[in-house]
Amino acid sequence: MSKIAFIYPGQGAQKCGMGQDFYENSASAQAVYDMASEVLKDNMDIDMKDLCFHENDKLDLTEYTQAALVTTCLAMTKPLVEAGIRPDVTAGLSLGEYCAIAAAGGMKDEDAIRLVRKRGLLMQNTVPAGEGAMCAIMGMTGEEIEAVTDDMEGVSVANYNCPGQIVITGETKAVEAAAEKLKEAGAKRAVMLNVSGPFHSPMLKKAGEELAQVLESVELSPLDVPYVTNVTAQQVTDISQTKELLAEQVSSSVRWQQSMENLIADGVDTFIEIGPGRTLAGFMRKISRDVTVYNVGTWADVEKVAESLK
Repeated sequence: MSKIAFIYPGQGAQKCGMGQDFYENSASAQAVYDMASEVLKDNMDIDMKDLCFHENDKLDLTEYTQAALVTTCLAMTKPLVEAGIRPDVTAGLSLGEYCAIAAAGGMKDEDAIRLVRKRGLLMQNTVPAGEGAMCAIMGMTGEEIEAVTDDMEGVSVANYNCPGQIVITGETKAVEAAAEKLKEAGAKRAVMLNVSGPFHSPMLKKAGEELAQVLESVELSPLDVPYVTNVTAQQVTDISQTKELLAEQVSSSVRWQQSMENLIADGVDTFIEIGPGRTLAGFMRKISRDVTVYNVGTWADVEKVAESLK
C-alpha cells in the first residue's frame, strides 16, 4: 500500500504570480487568500492577492514572504484534498512546517497565517541588519562541515537540505571565515545567501522565546495524521509537543535530509511537493531516487496528480 506525504517548501520558493491560477479556478483556494487578507488587515498594509499575484517590492521581505508563502501553499492544498488525495503524513521545510501542521489538522489555516506573519517580523528584526549571514556549502557532508565549524565561535549548521548541500548560519564575519575554511577543506562552492538574517542560528533564540509567548494564545487540535518536526526529524503524533517545537525551530537546525530519510524508512514512497517551484523535488533527487515526487505548483498540476494517483 502506497504511503503519501504532503511536503511544503520554505522561504525562497516564493515568486510573483504564485497561486493566481488557483484563486481563479477554486472557490476554496480563493477563500484562503480572502481570509488571509482579512486576518492580517490590522497589521499588514497590503492585500494578500496584490502581494502574491502582482509585481511588488515586498514579496521577498521576510516579514511579508512568510505569510504570503503559507497562504499560497494552504490554498493549493484545498483542491488537492477535494480531488480525494489525502496524506498519511506531512512535512515542511522551516516555514513550511506551519503548512504541514495545518494540513495535518493540528492548526487552523488562519492561525498558521497569523503566526508566520509574527514569526517573519521576529526573524527579520531580532538581529540588526548586516550582523548575521547564511552561506550554502556545496559538495561536503554535514559531518565534514561540523568537523570544521564545531570549534568556531558564532557559526553553526542551519539546514541539512540534502547530500552535498548544507547551509551554515551565524555572525557575518564568522560565517565568511567558515566559508573560507570549508573551501580549503574541500567544499566545491560556498555561496553567501541573500537573506535578511542568520536564520536557524542561536542568534535567533530571543525570537523563538517571543514566538513562544505568541503561541500560548493559539488553540491547537489533535492531529488527523502525523507531521515531521524539523527540530528532531521525527514524526509528531501528540499536538501538545508542537508549541515548544515551533519555538525551538526558529533557532535550531532544519534537519530536512534526515526527515525525508526517516519517512522513506517508514514506508513513504510518494511525496507531493505543494507550493511554487521544485526545490524539495531537487533535494529528493539527491536523497533518494527510489521514491516518486509530484509537484503541485500550478492549477494544471492538480488534475495531473489526481489522475496519476487514481
